Amino acid sequence: MRIDNPPNARAVATSRRRFIATTLALASAAGMPRPMIAADANQTDGWIDAHTHVWTSDTASYPLAAGYRRDEMRPASFTLDEFFQHARPAGVTRAVLIQMSFYGFDQRYLLDELAASEGSCAGVAVIDDDGQDPAAEMRRLQTSGVRGFRIYPRNRPVANWLDGPGMAAMWRCAADADLAICPLINPDALPALDAMCERHPGTTVVVDHFARIGVDGNFRDRDIDQLCRLARHQRTHVKVSAYYALGRKQPPYDDLAPLIRRVFDAYGPKRLMWASDCPFQIVGQSYNDSIGLIRDRLDFLAAADKEWLLRKTAERVFFT
Repeated sequence: MRIDNPPNARAVATSRRRFIATTLALASAAGMPRPMIAADANQTDGWIDAHTHVWTSDTASYPLAAGYRRDEMRPASFTLDEFFQHARPAGVTRAVLIQMSFYGFDQRYLLDELAASEGSCAGVAVIDDDGQDPAAEMRRLQTSGVRGFRIYPRNRPVANWLDGPGMAAMWRCAADADLAICPLINPDALPALDAMCERHPGTTVVVDHFARIGVDGNFRDRDIDQLCRLARHQRTHVKVSAYYALGRKQPPYDDLAPLIRRVFDAYGPKRLMWASDCPFQIVGQSYNDSIGLIRDRLDFLAAADKEWLLRKTAERVFFT
């Protein structure tokens, strides 16, 4: 199972589409005006989900990128309203919205949802590092609430996927503008990421989904060692997320506890952030299954640690 396929790949593998199609049905909002998602009065007291995708069935207003078809979107929509129907009962009042691969490098839907959120959401965009001026695009999007930029190897060899001039410009801009670089990678891309962090020590980095360690059901010590080695770079963080796709892939996810403990010991609570990776988390499982692992089931986490994983780390990186 792949997690969060990039914009030049299929957004969801065929088997995953079929699974979602048979287990999740969400209402379409096509043709309806976008409501404002009013910020809760006490939103800063609630938890932050550091990773959810949003999209709409209104493909007339928000066209899909080349290579995607409307009938392949599963679910048909997952708007910010639909997300909060799952998140608010769990005490989540803010979220980081991740650009969905359906839209490629067109950020319009992401930006519209950020505007509608009235400050309850921050954004992570996906831009073309081979474009004319990626740093200028980063600064433009920053003015609309984008606080991070997802990167991934695409079709490049993992040994040198970070070597291009556009990628270097993105990392320099992120350091200068206090933005985050958010790699979506497999474990084999960690050595190149380690070298890039060495070259850019002032850049904030947030590794998605434990670098997908355990996606094949195996937690290999060499992979975990590589991820933990990154902790020596003081601005590197890890998202504790996407449990539905790792290890046994079934709640209550207790098989992930040793991995989380290793990462916790390496990074400490102030550089870890919980995230659901919705809507994929809620396909056949529940939102509470995800947040409950951090909130209720890990006995090595003190109350203060949970505050960092469930709110303070994401708040510091994406909301300040």
